[in-house]
Amino acid sequence: MNERFAKTPAPPYYAVIFTSLLSQKDAGYAAMGDAMFDLALKQPGCLGAESARDSERLGITVSYWRDEDSIRAWKAQAQHLVAQKYGIDKWYTHYELRIAKVERAYSGPEGRSLD
Repeated sequence: MNERFAKTPAPPYYAVIFTSLLSQKDAGYAAMGDAMFDLALKQPGCLGAESARDSERLGITVSYWRDEDSIRAWKAQAQHLVAQKYGIDKWYTHYELRIAKVERAYSGPEGRSLD
């Protein structure tokens, strides 16, 4: 499997999908984003994450979690709270956050089921 893909277990587990539009004033964003990505991966219950941003500043990060309690703990983590505030106040012109339960997963191109 490619190292850029999260190595998730067989379902069920949860996905937090964070889609954001980055403003033109993004000083400090890259460093904070990298730090939060690394910190999330160290949190209890985090199973992995994947992230991408396009040339028009739209980004999507999907983090995978064992359960909803782990997601709530990450949302309330002190350094993450600071990053959230900066994001709202300085970096994002808009964002959407969605939480979904993953019930089936497949890997390809061979179409191997992970559940």
